[in-house]
Amino acid sequence: MPAPLPTAIDTRDDQAPRPRWLDPVSYPFDIHRVPVGDHDVAYIDVGNGPVLLFVHVGTWSLVWRDVVLRLRDDFRCVAIDAPATGLSGGRPRSDANLAHASDAVDAVVGALGLDALTLVVHDLGGPASLLAASRWPEKVKGIVAVNTFGWKPSGLLLRMMLAVMGSAAMRVSDAATGWFARLSSTRFGVGRHLSAGDRRVFRAGMDRRGRESFHHYIRSARPGRTDYDAVASAVEALKRRPVLTIFGARNDPGRFQAQWRERFAATTAAVVPKGYHFPMCDAPDLVADSIRAFAHGL
Repeated sequence: MPAPLPTAIDTRDDQAPRPRWLDPVSYPFDIHRVPVGDHDVAYIDVGNGPVLLFVHVGTWSLVWRDVVLRLRDDFRCVAIDAPATGLSGGRPRSDANLAHASDAVDAVVGALGLDALTLVVHDLGGPASLLAASRWPEKVKGIVAVNTFGWKPSGLLLRMMLAVMGSAAMRVSDAATGWFARLSSTRFGVGRHLSAGDRRVFRAGMDRRGRESFHHYIRSARPGRTDYDAVASAVEALKRRPVLTIFGARNDPGRFQAQWRERFAATTAAVVPKGYHFPMCDAPDLVADSIRAFAHGL
């Protein structure tokens, strides 16, 4: 990755202190907060230009670091931590669900007055962002879908994955041992280009609360637990917006990339060779270049 550039001095009122474990080399961004319900949602806001709103739900926003560093000279890059994950407040059992994640997206868009934005979404950030966008589809210029879906889960494989990973047994074992955070920090997750220090910071951002939240989010994505009718209404409202899909070559067992093409009128596709579930971490140059070309063309 490129050497992190120093961030400008930020005097905004919502700037928040850094936790001691958050090394500024590993996460070279100022942290801001916006109130959502009875807790705060953390976000970063760097660069100038057309707005890219990065939404990942499950772990936390360090997953976007290398792409944001490459794009902030050309775009205004805003990335959030979903409630009860990373640097955001909230409680796993009550706040870690896709409805509250969509409220967090909505709150950041409203607080910053974002408009004419491109959604860049990953994992459960897909349905959460579309749920939020159902309230303001006119603000969305385009969508970059990175290893994600945006519709009611169907197909045996996806439904089984949500059931297993969202189960109490998985949640309890992960909260106690941290096995998922360790697995996610390897080269099969976010760690292909991370230093040992970066991996430690990533795992610190997935503390016990964050690990519990991950499984609550997975559980909330199951049919009947999220308002997929609102997600479908957003898809209908946005179906003629340009869409770029970016998937790892080794991680699309549900054929999500093809399903985006079936649902949206104007889609282009990029595939990361030897990529897994976090293509933005596997090949940040390729992913940043693909987003740059797509967003400049909107």
